[in-house]
Amino acid sequence: MSVGAIGEIVWVVGIIAWYVIRYPFERRGKRVPVVSSRRTLSERVALAAGFAGLAILPGLYVATGFPQAADYPARLWAVIVGAILFCLAMWVFRRTHKQLGRNWSITLEIRQKHELICAGPYALVRHPMYTSFMLMGLAQAFLLANWVAGLAGLAGFVVLFFLRVDKEERMMLDVFGPEYRAYMDKTKRIIPYLY
Repeated sequence: MSVGAIGEIVWVVGIIAWYVIRYPFERRGKRVPVVSSRRTLSERVALAAGFAGLAILPGLYVATGFPQAADYPARLWAVIVGAILFCLAMWVFRRTHKQLGRNWSITLEIRQKHELICAGPYALVRHPMYTSFMLMGLAQAFLLANWVAGLAGLAGFVVLFFLRVDKEERMMLDVFGPEYRAYMDKTKRIIPYLY
């Protein structure tokens, strides 16, 4: 088996893990009534870009090899780094979902009895879910030896992050006011101690 094929298999296993982690929280979240929703066209574009970059384009590449012209030689060290990053991404992803519990939502929504979560991964950064997506995008870049499919995850993450994070923080400020402002003063957005 080639190194490139191993990288692709690791990516597929990572995407399956992502779905297995997310599914039960998505089911439970649908049972909790939404009090306020801020769904907009830009949010839909952001979610579509993230999904396209982190799942659709790389999935197309793994399934068909397209675009083969953008391939480059796979390296074992890159696959190992990618596997480690994907494991770290899934660990952060799981911890984030677990910490949010009934507060979790795929869209910008406030649920009934919504609480401000500041513990677990939220003690280090305000948006650890985005941290996990950033790590997934980095992992994808190392795992898939293709300039288009490999970098699509980071591109999707960048669009998702910059179209959504400001709106998400405004929503939290509207709901939690000074409590969220104090939390913002204590934490970084997605990279502990840096950004």
